[in-house]
Amino acid sequence: MGETIPDDHVYIAPKKMVLNIGDMATWTKSEAYNEYLGFIYALNDSVKGKSNTSEYPCSDKVSKVLELLETLNTWIDETPPIDQPQRFGNKAYKTWYQKLKQNAEQELKIMLPENKHNAIVEISPYLIEGFGNDTRIDYGTGHEMSFLFFVCCLFKIGALEQTDKAASVCKIFSRYLEISRKLQRTYRMEPAGSHGVWSLDDYQFVPFIWGSSQLMGHPRIEPSALSNEPVVEDNCTNYMFFGCIKFILQVKTGMFAEHSNQLWNISAVGSWSKVNAGLIKMYKAEVLAKFPVIQHVLFGSLMSLKESKFKIGPGGPPRSMPPRLP
Repeated sequence: MGETIPDDHVYIAPKKMVLNIGDMATWTKSEAYNEYLGFIYALNDSVKGKSNTSEYPCSDKVSKVLELLETLNTWIDETPPIDQPQRFGNKAYKTWYQKLKQNAEQELKIMLPENKHNAIVEISPYLIEGFGNDTRIDYGTGHEMSFLFFVCCLFKIGALEQTDKAASVCKIFSRYLEISRKLQRTYRMEPAGSHGVWSLDDYQFVPFIWGSSQLMGHPRIEPSALSNEPVVEDNCTNYMFFGCIKFILQVKTGMFAEHSNQLWNISAVGSWSKVNAGLIKMYKAEVLAKFPVIQHVLFGSLMSLKESKFKIGPGGPPRSMPPRLP
């Protein structure tokens, strides 16, 4: 698992390649599908029983990614919403997004060592697509997935260390979620798809997977506590799952069982390990198998649509997975 892409690798600008329903079979057999699913499993395993504030390895490379995210956060502060008649989709988001598109290459040059700059042509689109769509002013699981493709590529090119897996969840992804939520609220972004049909809340999915892994083996907190507001408030900083619940409670009114029915059902599951396994199964069926999501995914040399020689089974990646997989 320690090998990375060589410095002389030829990178290409990724593009959409799943153009119709018939292409979905190519996607589920592809290197990109299996590597991404392996990445989800690997990071899921890395944070089992770990809170955001636990001790775990964290290289200086993680700080570089966090500095990049902080720049994007600052741009939100510099781009306040404008007065407009429409309630949703504040057009100031387009200004923020244009700044991201225009400056992504330069910001990645600051983040990456010079010998990795040739990868920017391939990884920058994943970063840009990871924060929503400026035409529809919406955000959903496809955008979340694009950012995770970006992080997966950082591991593959050696811009993150193999020991940074837990830090990439507890620090990088946690900060990404905070910024994504800030975008969603500041610019009143619409949920992508049919009102978040491919999400557990209106926008996200993966933080519920990794967040349930964090809670495995917790001595006191059971899934039944996920709608208990005092428990949510006490644990929203340390545990990603409760951070998600707190955001839902901030933006939705009424009974939890009504506005978040799937999460309410999860609260009846007996253990976090069962919740985690069920969420991964659900993610594969409700996000990775949905054409309306995958039609927007970009494929290049790092996340390739070529058929994979390896297949991720229900229990996660086999030991024979190629060593370059994060």
